[in-house]
Amino acid sequence: MQLEEHTVGEVTIVRVTGEICLKKGSDRELHDTVRSLLQRGHRKVIMDLAGVSYVDSAGLGELIQTHSTVKDHGGLLKLSNPTGRLRDVLVLARLHTILQVYESEALALESFAALQ
Repeated sequence: MQLEEHTVGEVTIVRVTGEICLKKGSDRELHDTVRSLLQRGHRKVIMDLAGVSYVDSAGLGELIQTHSTVKDHGGLLKLSNPTGRLRDVLVLARLHTILQVYESEALALESFAALQ
């Protein structure tokens, strides 16, 4: 898994590419990256999932744990650009009721602007 960060205004966008799964250790890498953002004061985070090819149950758990960690630090985590398969998994697992999921990065960014 590869992670790239960039900032648009007050929002940090983390582009995720590859697999989020236990066997590759990427589940912890994702959490560590977001924890580092929080330590640096970034509280508005979008996780762009367009490049994610596979997520196992540990990866789904990590998305939920990362969401909780950001929330516990007074921030907001939003997901953008889920692939069709990932979107289906989020709906089947009813995680779309917990995680804020947007079809595009632009829509996720707009949702932060609407909060101000």
